[in-house]
Formats: sequence, structure tokens, C-alpha cells
Amino acid sequence: MRVDVVSIFPEYLAPLELSLIGKARQDGLLDLRVHDLRGFTTDKHRTVDDTPYGGGAGMVMKAEPWAQALASVAAAGGGNGAKPVLIVPSPAGERFTQALAHELAEEDQLVFACGRYEGIDERVIEWAAEHFTVRPMSLGDYVLNGGEVAVLAMVEAIGRLLPGVVGNPESLVEESHSDGLLEYPVYTKPSTWRDREVPAVLLSGNHGKIAQWRRHEQYRRTAERRPDLLEAFDAGKLPRADRSALYDLGYDVVEGHLRARPSVAGTNGADTQHDAEADASA
Repeated sequence: MRVDVVSIFPEYLAPLELSLIGKARQDGLLDLRVHDLRGFTTDKHRTVDDTPYGGGAGMVMKAEPWAQALASVAAAGGGNGAKPVLIVPSPAGERFTQALAHELAEEDQLVFACGRYEGIDERVIEWAAEHFTVRPMSLGDYVLNGGEVAVLAMVEAIGRLLPGVVGNPESLVEESHSDGLLEYPVYTKPSTWRDREVPAVLLSGNHGKIAQWRRHEQYRRTAERRPDLLEAFDAGKLPRADRSALYDLGYDVVEGHLRARPSVAGTNGADTQHDAEADASA
């Protein structure tokens, strides 16, 4: 995969020379190039911004330097004739997710346009659509000073999915968001630390029970921290033990989807009914 990043602060992308992404670049698994937008200006001050039409605070990034930079990286990319994907980090973009990271990891060339100030002249985005598949993307519902921080996160999330980048591919399967849930908690030696014990099941050697515990911990953690993920979770084929664990967390399976039950004080009767239904289905 080839990745091009255009920024007025190319040194901001230096962390991509480190760790697994840096090694992937050294090993030829990832061809990542950073370009200074100011190198595509034509005036002696290397100007990349100007005041906004219509007034308002801040400055807007000028169209021509961006068009020159993007045309240059598109031409250099070569490829199989398909349009490169242009990702524009923006709080007004679609939400970047693990599913999108997997989708983008299949592309031949990604180009990232790191905006600054009040953003890039909108005509650049319109022009770019003729030469790229344009995807404005957001890390979340907050605002950063520029696109570089978002690009660091997205390049790492995408790059680590390329074959050979992560040493043990199984680690990509079990981590958070790989199956729509958050990852289970992990522990290492010693088994007792400051009077805190590792859960006994992890020391049992019973791989079936360990797998079930981890799965149920995924449900618990997701329900506590990201209940929105459970709304989209496909629960249609869950085994009875998983349904029971989710019931204890306050969720019912309705037509293959999870539905949170309203909290009701004194639910002994409901619990008894649930236990009876579980026994009957055994």
C-alpha cells in the first residue's frame, strides 16, 4: 500500500517512523511519504492561507497549493487505474471506525490532506472528486487544531491491518471492535499484586471456560462503557449462556437484536421467571 500525507507540518508525522508502522516501512510493507504543502506554493512567502469570503474568524487554506500537491501525489502513485482515496480529516466527516479501517486497508493508495485553520477551500474538495474518491472523516465529536493528529491515528489503525505488519495475526481478531464489542480485560504475572488477584478462571487451564469468561467480560465492559455498540450487535445466533449473561446485564434478545430493559426495583419475580425459562430450555 502507498500512503501520501500532505501537511504544512511534515515533522508532525515523524512518529510514523517508529514502532510497527516504522518497521513496516523499512520492510517494504507500507510505502508512506509525507509532503510539505508549502513546497507547492509559488510566492516568496510560501503562503497557504487567506481570509474567508463572507467574513468571520480565522483563515482558510488556499485552493491552488492544495490542487498542485494533490495532482502531484496522484500522478506519482501510479496504481492500477483506480482513483486513489483522498481522506480529509474533518469534524464534519463520517466517523472513522474499525470497520472503515478494514475497508481502507484494501486500497492501493490513500492520500491524507491535513487541513489547518478554518479548513480547506471547499472548491478543492469539489475539484478533487474528479480525480479521487473523496472521504472526509472524523475521529469523533471534538475539534483538533489540524488534521495531523487524526492522520497519525488513522494511518496506524489502517497500517497495522496490512498482512505482515502485526506479528501475530490472531491479536487482530481478539481486540476491541473486531467483533463489534470492546476487548476483555487482560492480566499478566504475578497472579497476586497489592492484594489484588487475577480472576481464578484464567489460572484454571480450562480453555473453554476461559473463552466464555472473556466473552462475558466483553459484554459487561461494552454495556458499561459503550452501550451504543450493543444496539448494533448481531445477537441472533448467541448461545444460551451468552443470552443469560446479557440478561443479567439488563438486555433481552429481540428479533436478533439486543434491547435494554428498563430498570425496575425488586425484580425477584422477573429473575425467577428468567431462571425458570433457562431451566426449561436446557
